Amino acid sequence: MRSFALLFFISTIVAVTVASTSDNVEVISQVVEIHRLRPQIGSAGYPVPQLDCLSWRLAVETNNIQKWKLVPSSCENYIGHYMLGKQYRHDCEAVANAAIEYAKSLKLGGDGKDVWVFDIDETTLSNLPYYARSDVAFGAIPYNNTKFNAWVAEGKAPAIPATLRVYKTVLSLGIKPVFITGTRESFKQVRITNLKKAGYSNWAKLVLKGDNDSGTAVEFKSSKRTELVKAGYRIVGNIGDQWSDLIGENVGSRTFKVPDPMYYIG
Repeated sequence: MRSFALLFFISTIVAVTVASTSDNVEVISQVVEIHRLRPQIGSAGYPVPQLDCLSWRLAVETNNIQKWKLVPSSCENYIGHYMLGKQYRHDCEAVANAAIEYAKSLKLGGDGKDVWVFDIDETTLSNLPYYARSDVAFGAIPYNNTKFNAWVAEGKAPAIPATLRVYKTVLSLGIKPVFITGTRESFKQVRITNLKKAGYSNWAKLVLKGDNDSGTAVEFKSSKRTELVKAGYRIVGNIGDQWSDLIGENVGSRTFKVPDPMYYIG
């Protein structure tokens, strides 16, 4: 009797297993994939340095880490590989795709007062050729204002392709681009030449930081956006690499942040 019961139990298990073979294969496959991933996430308590850097970058991009001064020295290589590799470009493209989809969905006023605010550094123009230098180390070495200004004066910053797509799209839709940057007014002509060379040929306004502009980046950009609104413009979109581009007053109907783990501006 016991033998029969045992045989019946085993037969039932086999029948159920055979009946759900396809489901089991899928589940087993998922389990195998999870186990394959475990060594990459510090299983058994062993740290994986690059994952610590990935977590740091995530915290930076989500504004959970604020007022940081330098990229951690242990993350210099990670940030360098990220910025020079495919992932950074893919991340920018994802932001651009969302921005373009949103822009195309807008019902515009038709009076020429709809504007889209663009930051410049690490948003429309890339300073990566500068930050990749050994004496800058992707932001792991303290910022040197003299060296950076010398780079800006060269006017060689390339366009960020994803943002250039956003720019061309909003322009084609009848939305006027407005550039607001913390770059000093003394670099205005250099910036104009650089923007045009990179493919940004037309805009409603280019706002730079004058000698009388003071306060934080948030305060400066808020005040300039407020001036736009008081002049009758509607800020339908706003894109930047820093949270200081996207918070404060009159940020616009919707904001978009492109990644930048190389420096923080508050």
